[in-house]
Amino acid sequence: MWVTDLYLSALAFATRWCRLAGMCGRYSLTATAADVEASFGLDAPPPLAPRYNIAPSQLVPIVRLGASGTRELVTVRWGLVPSFARFASGSRQLINARAETARDKPSFRAAWRARRCLVVADGFFEWQRQGATKTKTPYYVYLPAHAPFAIAGLWERWRTPDGTQIESCVLLTTAANAIVAPLHDRMPVILAARDYDVWLSPTSDPTRVQGLLVPLAADACLAHPVSRLVNSPAHDVPDCIAPTTAPAATPTTGELFR
Repeated sequence: MWVTDLYLSALAFATRWCRLAGMCGRYSLTATAADVEASFGLDAPPPLAPRYNIAPSQLVPIVRLGASGTRELVTVRWGLVPSFARFASGSRQLINARAETARDKPSFRAAWRARRCLVVADGFFEWQRQGATKTKTPYYVYLPAHAPFAIAGLWERWRTPDGTQIESCVLLTTAANAIVAPLHDRMPVILAARDYDVWLSPTSDPTRVQGLLVPLAADACLAHPVSRLVNSPAHDVPDCIAPTTAPAATPTTGELFR
């Protein structure tokens, strides 16, 4: 079990390190199991506890194709371990992958071909630096009616030398739309429901699959400033997504999704 412990310790370290370096990610999933079932065409998914501040190294729900070819909801760790990795700790920073290049990158190309998934979410966070100061204000980005949505993801299965199996995932990012661009130049790829089958199927035309990885239309999402409680993954409470008053200073750049 020591390799598994090493993996978890490395990802926990990466969560802290990436946040300081401006390369970490956070999102939420507060929707009920019934809402997720309806949105993703699932058959009686397990109960889901509301989560307001999901961070790397944590278990997260994804939708993928099961052995029977139907959609299933499973939990995997956020922080992809490539199938060829000798040590899980070497993958500690693989929480985001650029949609433009993931298809050809050694760490992601096998998963891109055969193990695409939908990362279930209903909002994500971005940080803005306030003017020339080091102060950063978190913003919450979400869809109207706070509907659940799918972030394009890839998942992998890796087996430790002691036989423990680790399933993990990475989130794909693309250029920011007009809502997110004042915060950062990247955002998660949010897929339309009509494209779920194309994304999930390993037999889909690669060119068509690549064509899905575009920014969400700006008029399809909303954003508001939130409390700095979200800065720490130890805080997982409704106040993490509740609106607050934005600072007066003009923000410059965000720090979260690469």
